[in-house]
Amino acid sequence: MKSFFNSSSIITQLFKNNFERSNTVKMNFAIINGVIYTVNKKNAVIKNGTILVKDGKIEKISPEIIKPEGYEVIDAAGGHILPGFIDSHTHQGLFDGSVGWAGFDGNEMTDPATPYVRAIDAINPEDPALVEARIGGVTTIQTGPGSGNVIGGTDTIIKTWSESKIIDDMILKEPSCLKSALGENPKRVYGTDKKLPSTRMGNAAVFRKAFVEAQNYAKKWEEYETKKKLALEKGDKDKIPSEPERDIGKEVLVKVLRKEIPLNMHCHQANDIVTAIRLAEEFDINLVLIHATEGHKIADYIAKKGVSASVGPSLVGFEKVELRDITFKTPAILWKAGVKISIQSDSFTRLCYFPILPCMAIKEGLPVDEALRAVTINAAEMIGVSDRIGSLEEGKDADLVIWSDHPLKNFYAQNKLTMINGSIAYKKEE
Repeated sequence: MKSFFNSSSIITQLFKNNFERSNTVKMNFAIINGVIYTVNKKNAVIKNGTILVKDGKIEKISPEIIKPEGYEVIDAAGGHILPGFIDSHTHQGLFDGSVGWAGFDGNEMTDPATPYVRAIDAINPEDPALVEARIGGVTTIQTGPGSGNVIGGTDTIIKTWSESKIIDDMILKEPSCLKSALGENPKRVYGTDKKLPSTRMGNAAVFRKAFVEAQNYAKKWEEYETKKKLALEKGDKDKIPSEPERDIGKEVLVKVLRKEIPLNMHCHQANDIVTAIRLAEEFDINLVLIHATEGHKIADYIAKKGVSASVGPSLVGFEKVELRDITFKTPAILWKAGVKISIQSDSFTRLCYFPILPCMAIKEGLPVDEALRAVTINAAEMIGVSDRIGSLEEGKDADLVIWSDHPLKNFYAQNKLTMINGSIAYKKEE
């Protein structure tokens, strides 16, 4: 059989058309002959099997070769088929470095607490970084505000491609979390102007003040709803009180307090990590540690607290005190302690080279299978979308990548094809 990768089939033309016009016709595919890494609970690896893709979903995974009528065959002979990678924390789409300041939309640094801003309102679906993501096998990212503010706004989870090039069509979850930050960034941004916060004490104070006000706001609305209900039950509409005035920022914080969305806290130093956990416990908030650069110093403590960590970036050389002990050993140490981890880019690694991040963690002691989970199913679970992505299973979104070799065992492996929602989003030119 003629290899798909050397063919001039209809799929090749479809791929080219995807970048020239919107294509609303969904094709069904039978991907055969590759080594399939399911990354499911059994962590099954299937050699020379078949993945059937129908209507954007994985219809069937079989250890046999299947070529149903009406399915375009992709012969992945010699290829390794993995779930699309997930970048659990990044700012891609919000900081378009190709156009300078005009593309920098990720930090609303006009107030230390801006829970009311939303990443979705600024993401550029034509950011060149998203093209690089598809080349690097990254099919989903959680992107959001930077760490200039103590409370920066809400993140969004998006696929890295859509046929329409409309950001709303790329959304997987919105909002996905509230971004917050401790450490050097907020205190530097506002401290230079002699404003609160200028210290780590100030960072925590801004956070507490905002969430206490949100608690009071929630109580005010609860009291209103209670009084309204009683008045209606008694048939006395004149006793219905006036609605409290809405506050869109406090509404977001209330979502966090009610555990409708988690808090993603930027923290590098070990003491900032402990502060993040302290604040989360104080307000009974679901917390995900972002960066956890010095997490290796207090790994047992983090594990004891049952907090997960999105680790990275690890390819940075900033002259910041809180990054002085950065190391690729952190993921392995946290994993050994029992902490659920994902590995993220934070936008400081070009996503076409995303596989280098788990590869470096493997070099420093993280097992290959755990590194793969850290950029697939673990990441999906941590950001709350594992029902849709993160593993190759029947019924899940057809987000997958065909590599020339296992990309975490051979960094020189080439991405041959990226599929997102059952459509070809990238194909390497031969």
